[in-house]
Amino acid sequence: MSSSTSSSSSSSGEILVVPKNAQGHLFPCIEICKLLLSRNYSITLLVDSDITSSIPSSLLHSPLFHFQLTKDIHGWYLQRDPGVTTRPICAIIDHIINKNTHHVFSEFSIPTVVFITSGACWAAVQHAIWVVRPGDMTPGDVRTLPGLPEDMVLKYSDLKQRRHWMKMGGPPHKQKEGPRGDVGGGRGGGGGGGPPRGPPFPGEPAPWVEEVESAAAILINTCDDLERPFLDYVANLTGKPVWGVGPLLPDQYWESSDSLLLRVQDQEIRPSKESNYTEEQVIEWLDQQPRGSVVYVSFGSEVGPTMEEYPELTEALEELTGSNSFIWVIQKKSDYFPNGLDGKVGKKGLIIHGWAPQLLILSHPSTGGFVSHCGWNSTVEAIVRGVPLLAWPIRGDQYYNAMLVVNHLKVGVMVSEKYPADMVNKDDILGGMQRVLKDNEIRRQSEKLGAKFEQGFPASSLASLDAFSDFIKHKAAA
Repeated sequence: MSSSTSSSSSSSGEILVVPKNAQGHLFPCIEICKLLLSRNYSITLLVDSDITSSIPSSLLHSPLFHFQLTKDIHGWYLQRDPGVTTRPICAIIDHIINKNTHHVFSEFSIPTVVFITSGACWAAVQHAIWVVRPGDMTPGDVRTLPGLPEDMVLKYSDLKQRRHWMKMGGPPHKQKEGPRGDVGGGRGGGGGGGPPRGPPFPGEPAPWVEEVESAAAILINTCDDLERPFLDYVANLTGKPVWGVGPLLPDQYWESSDSLLLRVQDQEIRPSKESNYTEEQVIEWLDQQPRGSVVYVSFGSEVGPTMEEYPELTEALEELTGSNSFIWVIQKKSDYFPNGLDGKVGKKGLIIHGWAPQLLILSHPSTGGFVSHCGWNSTVEAIVRGVPLLAWPIRGDQYYNAMLVVNHLKVGVMVSEKYPADMVNKDDILGGMQRVLKDNEIRRQSEKLGAKFEQGFPASSLASLDAFSDFIKHKAAA
């Protein structure tokens, strides 16, 4: 299946893009395709399943964009249109699947560029923790991380990352055998049919270091204003060109909050899914709340707290309504639902069961805080809109994103001081929400950082894309 059969002779060259087919990975890949198209590159997106519904129509209708469905990159490349005589100038590959696919491109002398769809802090801290060998830490210990800003310290409690989400059906990184260059392959439990173990625990080697070893360069979904020290760490460690080319959010994210709210259109940004409230109803409810008074609660589409912590959250939100209001998004597939809570809180709470218009909620002046799992997309969406976060990470990179938010950027607080070692209780959650809503320094810092994005997509990332373009053209000509 392909969206086109011919390339434009006027393009700057063809770039192959190989994403990991998961929401948090796919959306940034689509955005980088759009940015490269604007620089007149021809893009071929290689995927192992039909994701047409997730691709914006502007891409599908571009003569320079080609969508190729294949589970065997090697076989596809050997059989591609004989009319295409020029070799692609590079392949941009999601770092999780680069190890399984780079050899195919190497065989055809196509340079590979690794694309990290999360931020740079995650990568840097994961490696730095391994360097300090934290196995001998005891409760109360704090350890500095060499090469990173002084505020990025490791506490004993940080070592106690949880794995309950794997029992909830959260997607681990599964290893699977397949044809040469299997697009679906990735890191996992080592193959052989063993149980998946998820991301490494703190102190274990950082898989991404090996995953980028074969690459000519590294692109990361971040920017200088968010993560310059961490970009430098990755560059110094790998000895490769490293560019921050994000945050990679849809075009509408770079509009002002006021202009966006004038036209309810979040369904144009992320595909609409089933929900018990329309966008119009959500905005109408927010319009009735005081400025900065609403706490928005969402853990994304794949993870959530433990079943013991959900009732604590329910009680905290009920108590919060004595002074504030909340929106709580609960996924349709969630095993927990706060039955009876809506009747207790009345118009002070909006419980959305299913899909929610997150950008519109974060853009509304009534929204004063975000209880988040700190997935990278959600984290940068909040930062761009100047909304402080109550960080409640669940798995993998989310813990390191939370460290960035709380320790370095100082635009949020952790859900509890000893998290994730201790279970989160009602008082932790309520105290955290009140601090996010009322702490003047956190609110001031959030507004200051959000203001840096009011002019649109970061200038540093545009410059990085230009530098990457020059680099890859030079490498292709060599």
